[in-house]
Amino acid sequence: MPSRRPSRRRPRDGSHPPLDLDRALGQMRAESGPDGEWSVRTVRGSEKQYLCPGCNQQIPAGTGHVVVWRNDSWFSDEHALGERRHWHSGCWRARGRRR
Repeated sequence: MPSRRPSRRRPRDGSHPPLDLDRALGQMRAESGPDGEWSVRTVRGSEKQYLCPGCNQQIPAGTGHVVVWRNDSWFSDEHALGERRHWHSGCWRARGRRR
């Protein structure tokens, strides 16, 4: 009987790698600011172009950026998610310093 190749998924000792919570949650995090509570999700890029509300410049297709929506919307969660915006990562970070 031929010998089986060891699995490359897990080390031989059976230990699991530490959980990367950002990766497991799709790089989503909550942020607080003077303008409210926000959900911020990092994306690696998409097939579409978006207009960044921070600088009014295009985010080219395939470019990593953040998608942002309010956590404290007066309307429904569906409404808040429908109002999400795509920002350059640097523009989103800089917006807190401009206020």
